[in-house]
Amino acid sequence: MRKPTKLIFNLINYLLLGRLNGEKRNMIYSSVFKDESKLDLSYVPLRLVHREKQLNLLYQFFRLLIESPGEMSHRVLITGKVGTGKTALAQRFGLNLMAEARRRGINLNYLHVNCRECKGKFFLILQRVITAFRPNFPKRGYSTEELLQFLMEMLDDKNAYLILALDELESLIANEGTEAVYKLTRIHESRLGKPSRLSLICILREIEYLEKLDESTRSTLQKNIIHLEEYSKHQLVDILRERVKLAFKPNTVLNEAIELIAELAELEGGNARYAIELLWRAGKYADANGLFEVIPECVREASASVYPTIRKDEIADLDLHEQLLLLGIARVFQQSAKAYIKTSEAEEAYAVVCEEYGEKPRKHTQFWNYLRKLSAYGILRIQVSGKGQRGKTSLISLPYIPASELERLLTIIVEKR
Repeated sequence: MRKPTKLIFNLINYLLLGRLNGEKRNMIYSSVFKDESKLDLSYVPLRLVHREKQLNLLYQFFRLLIESPGEMSHRVLITGKVGTGKTALAQRFGLNLMAEARRRGINLNYLHVNCRECKGKFFLILQRVITAFRPNFPKRGYSTEELLQFLMEMLDDKNAYLILALDELESLIANEGTEAVYKLTRIHESRLGKPSRLSLICILREIEYLEKLDESTRSTLQKNIIHLEEYSKHQLVDILRERVKLAFKPNTVLNEAIELIAELAELEGGNARYAIELLWRAGKYADANGLFEVIPECVREASASVYPTIRKDEIADLDLHEQLLLLGIARVFQQSAKAYIKTSEAEEAYAVVCEEYGEKPRKHTQFWNYLRKLSAYGILRIQVSGKGQRGKTSLISLPYIPASELERLLTIIVEKR
């Protein structure tokens, strides 16, 4: 049997080492992604992690719509900050309820309209709803009142029911005041004896926006409220792991990278939308750098591209030993796939860098002062370890700037000094 050629041996060795050590894969290109579309912000997952309770509550509010269609109109308000899953919750509910209605032979439709995309104009919102049923409907020649009346007549003709989700309701309220919301909530009062065809899901960030409505309209909307709290880091980790299964090839995203993304997203108000965007960008950086895996450094690069928070002049203005400490930390992160390091590792790296540049390391108390100052500047983060760590120890993360970029910058600055 012929022995493997040196070229083949090197290729096999290169690929194996690359997968183990996160080295670059320049010889044969393959993406870490399996299906990028699962990270698109418009994608509505089949399973809403940590929103199951709210989804079930929506079912309870709208239960009569499929048990006794036409008996009454339903109105629900969903509130929560950016990235808390308001839109995904409403859309998943709408898709699920339509599927259940079809099984029961009920002509139920769910339409999701972003009020801001319609410039907060009631006329454009109604126009979009009607054209969803009749694409060739003329865009001119009707007043707002005529469009609303036409919509209800069309639903009667089709024996159809509509759940209209008005996303970013703030825009409609700011532009139209009470009038538009009042007409939508009271439309059935002028249709005595006819089935209730139109139900509403209103989505907005802060319930305080409703103060701009008159008391009667406000009380109508506030009867059924679902408020979504910000996601915790633990919940963000679960959400990210679910998306990793859907979007990435097996074993291509390190747990350390997921933890770091979750930490950054928690700092942005528990924003799952930001977390998913960061995950996608980190995957792109892994591909661009020819890596087999998404490592924490990819996350740092992605974070720096989304929110460039650290300026070069801030780092240049640090004291020499603060720079040396930061350089040592950057090297530890660059040479490993870690998302966090212990303060003891940072102190050891600091001592090595000091020796390299002929400086005497400062004592432990001063070392801690340097760490606190760098944390206060927002260059690094210090936190107490949680589960999985024996005892309590302080962990350092470098979430805002790629370690490679930080090392390159600090090397230039320190050598000039």
